[in-house]
Amino acid sequence: MHLNINLDWLSANRLPILGLDISTTAVKLVELSDAGKGMLRVERYVIEPLPKDAVTDGNIANLDQVGETLRTAWKNLGSRVRNVAIALPSSAVITKKILAPASLKGLDLERQVETEANQVIPFSLDEVNLDFQVLGPSPASPDDVQILLAAARKEKVEERVAAAESAGLKALVLDVESFATQAAYEQIAHLLPNGGAGQTVAIIDIGAQNMHINVLHDNESVYLREHGFGGNQLNNEISRRYGMTSEEAENAKRKGTLPESYEVEVLQPYSETLAMEIGRALQLFTTSTQYRKVDQILLAGGGAMIAGIDEVVAQRTGTPTQVANPFANMAVGSKVRPQALTADAPSLFVACGLAMRRFDPQ
Repeated sequence: MHLNINLDWLSANRLPILGLDISTTAVKLVELSDAGKGMLRVERYVIEPLPKDAVTDGNIANLDQVGETLRTAWKNLGSRVRNVAIALPSSAVITKKILAPASLKGLDLERQVETEANQVIPFSLDEVNLDFQVLGPSPASPDDVQILLAAARKEKVEERVAAAESAGLKALVLDVESFATQAAYEQIAHLLPNGGAGQTVAIIDIGAQNMHINVLHDNESVYLREHGFGGNQLNNEISRRYGMTSEEAENAKRKGTLPESYEVEVLQPYSETLAMEIGRALQLFTTSTQYRKVDQILLAGGGAMIAGIDEVVAQRTGTPTQVANPFANMAVGSKVRPQALTADAPSLFVACGLAMRRFDPQ
């Protein structure tokens, strides 16, 4: 499932594209190539930390800082590719499934979608970028097709495009983070029982401010939710305990220079709290939907990089849990250190899904 919103995306036909994820704490770039025999290769990737508050709640608050960081990231990546696929946070996009007569094509179909969009979108259509994708025949009525409608406020789209352009990059594709997550998940679904078929799988992307929960059933997304707990809570606790600023806490955590007592005093209690919050979030899912249990938890995002977090979550929730590595089945290029890639993989989940847009069937 993908989305393009009124960008110059038709020219993206098999062109090299970098996956660009602008998160709260970093910009991440991933370059994939075709390794042949149905395999992909990770050619390069980079994670460049953002200044504090440059991005808040999924919004670019300081365009200059984001552009500057992105310019540095692209330079450090060492790629010639300037085309990027970017994503909007799921919370910034309205998605609805609608029906349209299967006989409609081209402009007639577009007009029908616009008419339907007017009914379901709470903004004037002049204020939004609109896109749609035909999903296939409607199971309920054979004369209709199911269509996924997506709309985002123009300023949300424009701020991400502007950030890319200010760094000398060209945004060819716009996606939604939840769709990019699904694309990356498709790389690892085969590792699950029955390849994920008939399974209810919760992908928990642990960001700095929030956990993004995307639950798939039978490899289709059935539930999207944000839960207000993330990695910042760990940094806050480090700051409080050791008298550091949040930047010092983040640096010390990344470099492994925290006091010996850190693991027992701070990390273990945080991991337990995180596992408890995940348990709560999944309880909300099972009590508010028709699905009674989750068969598998996949942890992604920066918060999944804590050693042993999968075991703590599995124990607390009673659900098989693993840290998601979307590159597990890919070849690795000479510019990438495999050990570093494995460590960074969970935080590159969205960027990987975006980089895969290069291989979309046209």
